[in-house]
Amino acid sequence: MPTDLTSILTAAVALAAVLGLIWLAGRLARAGGMGMRRPNGAKGHVLALEESLALDPRRRLLLVRCEGRRILLMTGGTDLVIGWLPADPPA
Repeated sequence: MPTDLTSILTAAVALAAVLGLIWLAGRLARAGGMGMRRPNGAKGHVLALEESLALDPRRRLLLVRCEGRRILLMTGGTDLVIGWLPADPPA
């Protein structure tokens, strides 16, 4: 084999090994509980965004759930707490 081909193969094998180690570390991290959390009210979360509504290019209405209660917020420019909504009845 020519020297150029050997160095290219060595680099390719080294790259594959590094990518494999990164993949393995990601799998181990997820198995250990360090993975990304699921949005939209996945169990175990204290704070979750239930809905978002764009009023104009700058302002948004946000419906946020916090420990079983819901709050309506308006963001953009001046941020406002519109109010707390009644809690949902237990299912």
